[in-house]
Amino acid sequence: HILGTVNVDNQGLSGMEKYVDQAWLKDLQDLGFTQDRTMEPVKLSVDLRVQHAVRDELRRSMEYYKAKAAMGVVLKADTGEVIAMTSLPDFDPNNRQQALEKARMNRVTGGVFEMGSIFKGITIAMALDSGKVKLEDGFDATKPIRVAGQKIDDFHGKRRVLSVPEVFIYSSNIGTIKVMQKAGIEEQKAFLKKVGLTQKMTTEIPGVARPLLPPKWNDLAAMTISFGHGLGVTPLQMAVAGATLVNGGKYLEPTFLPRSEEDADKLAQQVLKPETSEILRYLNRENVLRGSGRRAAVPGYDVGGKTGTAQKVVNGRYAEGVYLNSFMSAFPMSNPEYLVLIVLDEPQKVEGQRYSTAGWNAVPTTASVIRRIAPMLGVVPDFADDAETIPVSYQNRN
Repeated sequence: HILGTVNVDNQGLSGMEKYVDQAWLKDLQDLGFTQDRTMEPVKLSVDLRVQHAVRDELRRSMEYYKAKAAMGVVLKADTGEVIAMTSLPDFDPNNRQQALEKARMNRVTGGVFEMGSIFKGITIAMALDSGKVKLEDGFDATKPIRVAGQKIDDFHGKRRVLSVPEVFIYSSNIGTIKVMQKAGIEEQKAFLKKVGLTQKMTTEIPGVARPLLPPKWNDLAAMTISFGHGLGVTPLQMAVAGATLVNGGKYLEPTFLPRSEEDADKLAQQVLKPETSEILRYLNRENVLRGSGRRAAVPGYDVGGKTGTAQKVVNGRYAEGVYLNSFMSAFPMSNPEYLVLIVLDEPQKVEGQRYSTAGWNAVPTTASVIRRIAPMLGVVPDFADDAETIPVSYQNRN
């Protein structure tokens, strides 16, 4: 999907092949300048070793959990470089006909999905950054919310007042809605735009899908969007927004070409206060230490992340037991170098599992990926027993 395909005349039809032709080669070839001379190869940001490992682990998980499809992205958090991107089922580049099959499309850039609870990190970051919500604030999650004839409840409700970290770690829909309401709908709209989730993403690969926005951004839409329903985005867009939350608050359009830190600094937009990003790193790490992300722990690599189990729409209604499961993570969370987003489409329960939620499949898949790629990427593990992950003194933050 990254490399793309060419036609019989060697003209790019998709992927980077098409980008390279459109960007500079086609015009030169049409003028006859490049037919008989050797061209310099185009270098990509992709690491072939990481690409192989991500695809291999996704293939195994897709088979084991009998999932319909699987997606994975590895981004360099501080530059926006795509280190790996996989969408399965993919195609044999020697069989051009396969590339046209709908099931083999590039879902990472061309598919639009409601991403579920990984959106809760976006909502909490938005509310904290607005200054209208503080980490120690409490939100009443004792009763379901009823609106427009709908009941919104928690999957495993605590039925009590929750602090902001508890809303995140227990993945409370009720708490997240109340966090969003305290910040306000206009704040929500503005923030989602800042982190690139409401407009078409710009990157080199052609065929990027537009996000699917609600027809009316009313109270009900704002509530469901706060926990990842009612707004569809591409997985690559979601990964870029996730990197923004943990990299110090800098938004960077993704690139499949090498980008230096200096170039990234010139292009970056500061959309989040650094201290808000610090809190999000703490919350993501806590979720792996004692929340739904526990199975993502990889010794020495300080992984943090948030799960998402999004009910899918079937025949116009949300279908029970039909899920898009995801886990958006970063490591090392004390100073994130890489963001990893893993998505499994309609995974099934396997023997010994109580549920087919993300914590049981997308999360352990992420652990398998990080275990393989972290040494390749030169991330030095820290096995010190008393290593302090992130200095946290948020309870007294003004």
